[in-house]
Amino acid sequence: MSMDLNDYTIIKEGEAEILMHAKNEVFYNKTQVNNRDMSIAVLRTFISRQKQEHEALLSKRNKSARKVPEKNGSVSDVEDKPNVSDMNNEKSNEECEGPEEKSQEEPCTTSEERVKTEGKVRAELKLPRVLEALSASGLRALRYAREVEGIGQVVALDNDKGAVEACQRNIKFNGSVACSKVESHLADARVYMLTHPKEFDVVDLDPYGSPSVFLDSAVQSVVDGGILMCTATDMAVLCGGNGEVCYSKYGSYPLRGKYCHEMALRILLACIESHANRYKRYIVPVLSVQMDFYVRVFVRVYSSASAMKNTPLKLSYVYQCAGCDSFHLQPIGRTVSKNTSVRYLPGFAPVVPQECSDCGKKFNMGGPIWSAPIHDQEWVTAILADVKSMKDRHPAYDRISAVLTTISEELPDVPLFLSLHNLCATLKCTSPSAVIFRSAVINAGYRISGTHVNPLGLKSDAPMDVIWDIMRCWVKNHPVKAQPADQPGSVILAKEPVLQANFARAVASLSKAQAKKVARFLPNPERHWGPKLRAGRQITSKHVSLLGEEAVNGCLNHQDSECDAKRQKTEDANAIS
Repeated sequence: MSMDLNDYTIIKEGEAEILMHAKNEVFYNKTQVNNRDMSIAVLRTFISRQKQEHEALLSKRNKSARKVPEKNGSVSDVEDKPNVSDMNNEKSNEECEGPEEKSQEEPCTTSEERVKTEGKVRAELKLPRVLEALSASGLRALRYAREVEGIGQVVALDNDKGAVEACQRNIKFNGSVACSKVESHLADARVYMLTHPKEFDVVDLDPYGSPSVFLDSAVQSVVDGGILMCTATDMAVLCGGNGEVCYSKYGSYPLRGKYCHEMALRILLACIESHANRYKRYIVPVLSVQMDFYVRVFVRVYSSASAMKNTPLKLSYVYQCAGCDSFHLQPIGRTVSKNTSVRYLPGFAPVVPQECSDCGKKFNMGGPIWSAPIHDQEWVTAILADVKSMKDRHPAYDRISAVLTTISEELPDVPLFLSLHNLCATLKCTSPSAVIFRSAVINAGYRISGTHVNPLGLKSDAPMDVIWDIMRCWVKNHPVKAQPADQPGSVILAKEPVLQANFARAVASLSKAQAKKVARFLPNPERHWGPKLRAGRQITSKHVSLLGEEAVNGCLNHQDSECDAKRQKTEDANAIS
């Protein structure tokens, strides 16, 4: 099929290049460079971890193979043989070994090639297969193929014929490496994933809007120990703008607190876990990020009927006071251990009275949310090191390194966070500096950190009564004007503090990144850095806020010139006839 190159713009990102049509035919958003760079960094770390886990599994099995002859009393005859075969022929040991029951928590049952009939694992690790379920132009799939070493086949799907044609055109445009690794198919991603169960080491979901309709099939398509990468851009829904819609899509009710973006991450994780549990599977989050206008989670998926029973321990409801910033978590389940057995029981309730003990107002209830850690700090450290070692290969290096640095300093076991400015707004007082407040919390014997979600957010394991005692002590030194007695701030300040806060500067009041003055929250690189129009929609003057005046005018001029050309052609045809 012939095409006019004048109608296309060449867009280069990383090592990939795509041809983009002047019309809005196939979706592309420059802003998602952060998302793609982060995904490439995680994928590199996953492949590295996969190799380490495979080697550990082989080593473990070789050791168990050595112990078998010892139990049979033939130590002297065979003791030296495993060492020789270890160095020269790993496969011989594997073939002599019988099937072994795997630990349910073993992350090494990943995507190594499995000989199902004999229950054995080959010594060679199969190259990981990647599925990009919603590919559009194919830019993400092309970057995976060209920039990630040790990657196998990349399958790019789309159910739009124009998008598939664009993807196939871009594959050819990127040369032999892309042609050998990337393939594009016209298919419904849900049907394709359902008909290819446990076939892909990596499944990438990056839809326009909510991923909820794809999750059920996605968790079935990932191999044991594989990784699912999932984006949600419907932040208005996840952050409490439409709570009933969020409940219908994700099975959780959101709350409109300052922590709403982190709650959005935790709602998405709880939803993925719910879908996985239906197939005796469970997830382990390795990285969860809120950037720009979306949330992105990276989770590993495992199969284990017994480990799946721990899900209620990882989920909680949230009680948010309607008057002040106090919030409390209600775990769904608990365990009771007796001898070697473990019983799973409902969680104790209620964790809060009918009215807030701090200000006397009622509570709003949200959730359930994922209350277990949302990051694996070892992974975060490895990903950050990988990004820094390949600085030149990441177009969005500054942004993703800043986000990963902040995540590496978060308290992993503290769900949600407080806003110091909101605390002060409730009390109508001047705000202490973050260093002073952090010092008071540390001096009281608790931990505190920042959060990547909000530059003003503070995570702490201190209970709310300790937080309010610190603020009461601050107000005693910095008095406020009298407020009506029924205001939440007045009720809180009417109580005497039980804890006497110490505002002396603590050693750990600044994180390492803050002490080194490392940039952690960067401004957008250009104007109109955000979501873009869905593919196929006609650009009009009302889209100035999304695209910018210059881009809109350019598109409108292009559309006008096309209309003039068509009109002229019609007039010429009529004149001839």
